[in-house]
Amino acid sequence: MDDFIDRFGAERVWAATVATLVAVVALGAVIFPQRVYVEFIWQYFWGPVVADAHSWNCVAWAGGEQVPCTEAATDAGPTAEPGYTFVSYAGYIPTLVLLLIGIIFLVRRLEIERYRAGFFALFPFMLFGGALRVVEDANAAAYEYTGEMAIQLPWSGFIISPLIYFTVFFIALFAVVTSIWLERNDYVSGYEYPLAGIGTAVLTITIAYLAYTAATEPFSEFYPLIPLVVLVGATVATAITWFGLERYAPELNRGTRYMGIVVIWAHAVDGVANVIGLDWATTLGLPANLVPKHPINRAIANTTADVLPADVVSATGSAWPFLLVKLAAAVFVIWIFDETVFEDSPRYAVLLMITVVAVGLGPGTRDMLRATFGV
Repeated sequence: MDDFIDRFGAERVWAATVATLVAVVALGAVIFPQRVYVEFIWQYFWGPVVADAHSWNCVAWAGGEQVPCTEAATDAGPTAEPGYTFVSYAGYIPTLVLLLIGIIFLVRRLEIERYRAGFFALFPFMLFGGALRVVEDANAAAYEYTGEMAIQLPWSGFIISPLIYFTVFFIALFAVVTSIWLERNDYVSGYEYPLAGIGTAVLTITIAYLAYTAATEPFSEFYPLIPLVVLVGATVATAITWFGLERYAPELNRGTRYMGIVVIWAHAVDGVANVIGLDWATTLGLPANLVPKHPINRAIANTTADVLPADVVSATGSAWPFLLVKLAAAVFVIWIFDETVFEDSPRYAVLLMITVVAVGLGPGTRDMLRATFGV
């Protein structure tokens, strides 16, 4: 295998692998539409997206009409529910691995330097991913209220998990390539400046759309106390955690340095947004508290409610341990990424740090903005 890769080159082998997989799946869907497309691609990958877009608990194939399971006949064919299955994980995980390998090849080919500057420049895109997902939440709210989507399928499917990750990735990729081109042609002194500018622009446009929807549509409202409390709470939690590390374990910060602050803040936003949204949204103006969308925070909230006395839970809520878990996880990541990691493989270290921040900030931004705009 090594001789084969050495002979043709790793990048060519990767490209041939991706092209072959795409061709096999596409050809199978054409030749065996029922078995490959309906019973595999639709049931495990596209069907869950359709159900999520309509806020349905279940969608049936129904000869291609794709209707709620409650309205489908008994012989309507395969059904799908929002979320992931073992089969979809088996498809998404290899796809993610191939994508990450492709990113590594791209970074090498572009000869990107100043990795830490790129990390900070990509920060707006991490906020953008969560904000873009709220656009689909607003789209689903529009469907529930009016029976019509503002953004129709299949386009809305590209801002639903997991496809939204690919959407944000390709937008960020376009921004990176454009920014590198501007730097190489001496239009800017550093690629990080236009990169951060593009990310800020798409984030601003997305939030402006959500604000416009809240101002003009009956299914969305604006609750300004939500982002204020979440952002202040996350910043305070980050400051306490960071200065505690600097005071009692400063060696933990030597690898990530100021990137560690971003890691802690990203996961603090996720933690505080869940605490506020799940337990205290009604006290800040929302008609009802949010329902947890992810199994981990749901499990933590349920366990807390089961373990602690009811009068304690009524006073403190049940989601607060999630914030502690997120802060502990952030500190653990900072500890893992020590000086030797950045000295030996700075490119890979920064790519993994970007992934760590995105994992916290994406869901956290979504939860915060869902509550902010009442969708």
